[in-house]
Amino acid sequence: MAIWFAVMALPLAVMSFALIDINRASVEKRHLQDALDAAVLLVARSTATTDAQAQAMGSAALAAQLTGMSKATLLSSSFKIVGSKVSGTATSGLSPYISNLWLGGDMQVGAVSEATRAAINVELALVLDVTGSMAGSRLTDLKAAAKDLIDMVVSDSQSPYYSKAALVPYSVAVNVGGYAPSVRGAVVGTRSISGISWQSGATKNITGISKASSALVTSSNHGFQNGDVVYISGVNGMTQVNDKYYTVSNAATNNFRLFGTSSSFWSTYTSGGIIRKCQVSDCSLVVTTSAAHGYANGDDIYFSGVGGLTALNGNTYSIANTTSTTFSLVGVLGPTSSVWTSGGTSYCTTYGCEFQRFTNASSTPQIRMHQINTCATERTGAYAYTDTAPGIAPVGANYPSSGNACPTAMIMPLSTNRTALKAQIDTYAAAGSTAGQIGVEWGWYMVSPNFASLWPVASQPAAYSKPDLLKAVVIMTDGEFNSPYCQGVIARNAGSGSGSTSDKINCDATNGQGAAQALRTCTAMKNAGVVVYTVGLGMAAGGEAETLLKNCATSSAHLYLPSSGGALKDAFSAIGRDIMKLRLSK
Repeated sequence: MAIWFAVMALPLAVMSFALIDINRASVEKRHLQDALDAAVLLVARSTATTDAQAQAMGSAALAAQLTGMSKATLLSSSFKIVGSKVSGTATSGLSPYISNLWLGGDMQVGAVSEATRAAINVELALVLDVTGSMAGSRLTDLKAAAKDLIDMVVSDSQSPYYSKAALVPYSVAVNVGGYAPSVRGAVVGTRSISGISWQSGATKNITGISKASSALVTSSNHGFQNGDVVYISGVNGMTQVNDKYYTVSNAATNNFRLFGTSSSFWSTYTSGGIIRKCQVSDCSLVVTTSAAHGYANGDDIYFSGVGGLTALNGNTYSIANTTSTTFSLVGVLGPTSSVWTSGGTSYCTTYGCEFQRFTNASSTPQIRMHQINTCATERTGAYAYTDTAPGIAPVGANYPSSGNACPTAMIMPLSTNRTALKAQIDTYAAAGSTAGQIGVEWGWYMVSPNFASLWPVASQPAAYSKPDLLKAVVIMTDGEFNSPYCQGVIARNAGSGSGSTSDKINCDATNGQGAAQALRTCTAMKNAGVVVYTVGLGMAAGGEAETLLKNCATSSAHLYLPSSGGALKDAFSAIGRDIMKLRLSK
């Protein structure tokens, strides 16, 4: 037995150490494969488009993955990009215990990995809260998170599959910039003024006025007709007749009577005086516009930029005696006004006009006037929660107060330009109340094919039926939607934090509260095939805002409730990974 043991000991020892070496090699191969898989996925998720970029990123990632994981020495690695595929190969060397007796050197293990970048087209809209409550670190964190998401989703390579993102910043409304006339309709009733006057015809001199029960005025060849309205001034003696207007009656060539006017108890006429015919019956100013104005009797008209008659500027007047291009200003007596010299603009003051005049919701109601801007508010009526083209169903106009103004940050339609998208995000400033329901609507509009004609060709969303297409909307907020509208002004039943009652209109929200509106839009959007992600920063547990976000999201997996700025970045990164899902193909 001792002899047999002596004979067998050496080969058994060799075999044992060889098995250990084989096991070690197997373990290291698995480590190398895992590390290579992770590195290839990292490259595939990146914006790398060239082999050099892939190599630099992949080799660094592979080395980092192997640190602490492997006892082998990385000998070589290669990363390449071919179309939508990222491939990687790697070799590691391992010093054996005994296998080098017949291998003549270190053992080598290799790994091969390949990932296919997401084989879908992506149209993503980011609906971002830029309200006053986002001021400070919250907005800073949001900007960073949003830009990271842009980098993850929007690829340098737009072939064979594209990836685009759009931006919808919102606060009290959504600023659509130059697209406003196309989506809410052109502003109506803004007309340039070509003249303002009150007198018709030449001035006539007076040579006498009798003291009679119906005063008889003498004026040679005056040319007035019965029913004409004239204004008399500058009379000496009978000064009671001055600075009033009268109706002409019993007109003859050289005289006429002042209808219904008795001069029996006035002073005696001595000399002078002039007569001027009025254009309208109350001798008020008559405005002439350069084009048909479309106003109606009783409308309130606002003025600016008038030369000479500067008292009109910044004021509103009721109008009468309208024709297609003229109207008079009720109560503004022409003979006592200054003389128009040049220019000016008139504005109607109802919904759809440049200015809107309304009764506010104060306990002591007052008349207020707000000016339209390039912000949009909710649709109303049958198309309220649809993505019907704006040419068929215009969105609402916005008449904000100066203290709760339209945000300066504007929408940006779908774009592949990461630099431009991120530069736009950097301009965001926090201000205003929260009309999140309008942000939700515009998130949908940005990826809706029904709005395609609105945008430049490169920004037009594809049809819902396009194969291999993901349409997604990310809705982010840090609070409740507190600013619903009535006739383009924040409604009197708006929530806390939506401004003073003196700036709200004296009617309830046409579409109801913001949360209910947003939910209906989310439901319609999801039914159209849009994937909805919701992100609530610092939400109160069980509150209205958290409940809305839960119900708006496509599923619970699409809901994120970060409590801090760092967690907000993590949430956006998770959304990016979900959108750009990758699969290992080998």
